[in-house]
Amino acid sequence: MTRGPKPKENAQRRNKHEYAQTLSSSTTEGRALPPGLGIKTAGARRFWRTWATSPQAGNWAETDWAELEITVKLTDAFYGGDVKLAGEIRQRVAKWGATTEDRARLRMSLEDTEDQDQGDVPDSPEATTTDLDEELFRLLSD
Repeated sequence: MTRGPKPKENAQRRNKHEYAQTLSSSTTEGRALPPGLGIKTAGARRFWRTWATSPQAGNWAETDWAELEITVKLTDAFYGGDVKLAGEIRQRVAKWGATTEDRARLRMSLEDTEDQDQGDVPDSPEATTTDLDEELFRLLSD
């Protein structure tokens, strides 16, 4: 036996969240990594480039960029060997919508564009695959 009244046949959800966001799935131009941060690892430079060009970054205020600077410093220390920072980094990026689950919790969705080319990110001399492999090997062998 079910509780409550029987649902209407043409029931529709009308509880759209007033702060829900739909972001363009294309990447933004972003900002360059500030040289004054003193980032040493290729992983942290790749982290900055990923977030600075993400769809979320198109809506960021100056305080969000300041938070990214702090987080990239933590990421640089993480790739330098301080693995205790992994939890703090994860908490910070969750607030920006890093994973599908995080974006659902934030009521953030990405619109699909058919002309989007995936995987055509030009390689920069800063973060080659070899550099990242060597860095990860060094991190895991300690």
